[in-house]
Amino acid sequence: MLIVTSSIGQEIRRKLGLSSIAVVISLVIVAIAGVTLYRVFCEIEYGKVVAALRAQSLGGLLLSGGFVVAGYLALICYDVFALRAIGRKDVSYRVAALASFTSYTIGHNFGAAIFTSGVIRYRVYSTCGLSVSEIGRIAFITGLTYWLGNAFVLGGGIALAPAAAGAIDHLPITANRLIGITALIALSGYMLWLLPRRRGIGRSHWRIALPDPASTFVQIAIGSLDLTLVALAMYALLPAQPGVDFLDLLVVFVTAMLIGVVSYVPGSLGVMEAAMFIGLPQFPRETLLASLVTFRALYFFLPLLLAALLLGVREVRSFATGIGRPV
Repeated sequence: MLIVTSSIGQEIRRKLGLSSIAVVISLVIVAIAGVTLYRVFCEIEYGKVVAALRAQSLGGLLLSGGFVVAGYLALICYDVFALRAIGRKDVSYRVAALASFTSYTIGHNFGAAIFTSGVIRYRVYSTCGLSVSEIGRIAFITGLTYWLGNAFVLGGGIALAPAAAGAIDHLPITANRLIGITALIALSGYMLWLLPRRRGIGRSHWRIALPDPASTFVQIAIGSLDLTLVALAMYALLPAQPGVDFLDLLVVFVTAMLIGVVSYVPGSLGVMEAAMFIGLPQFPRETLLASLVTFRALYFFLPLLLAALLLGVREVRSFATGIGRPV
């Protein structure tokens, strides 16, 4: 299996490899996040953080946990959609759910999601007869779904609430609104490009047929639902005062998550938090840190434990029955 998964990583790296520019951007993001967190932690009173953690209501925790569960259920739709898009309707929902949940959860926490998620997907889907190229197509389509959702949510959110984005990028309201509108125009242009005929990218066995316009609407809905549910999980953990509109929180939170993804830091640890501190200056830092710590436990840590347990149980059963041994 190591040889095969290595070839997956090498092929994806060749097709979607990181450029030197991307590495520089990542380093800049990490440096800015480091400076921001240093300044924040120098001023934080940790006794107040503990008090804020203890003051969190059980109702808020349960509500946030419910949105986290719903968000991970929405994540399963990524793989289910991708399997249908490549014509593998024979793969059961149970297998798709296992592959999706474990690959995304572990990929979210350990970083380099293209590679970590690809390895886990191969381990799960190869026992169902999927080839390396089919698993590569799944990875591409799920990634496309995520970015389409981001374009719609952030484009629409920034167009409607440009001041929220301005808290992070410090651009004028007019400039941010133009960015949001441009994202929506680009998304519309992509939809129009799909209309005349079925489009595809790549060559040979790596050629991927793009979903048609109707299916692309479904992709956008899946990606948008995922992002909205996760933002709601964060929103439920914030204190009632000072108040913040959900749309403003959605723009700040999705931007923070996106910056974390671009940074390639495992779990976006520190990067997402720094962006949230910058984007929500109205909240006391101790209170916001308590909310962020709780969110990280609910959305990252606990699902990681469950994913590791599920994957471990599956591996034990596979070896016990002689199915799915390494190749």
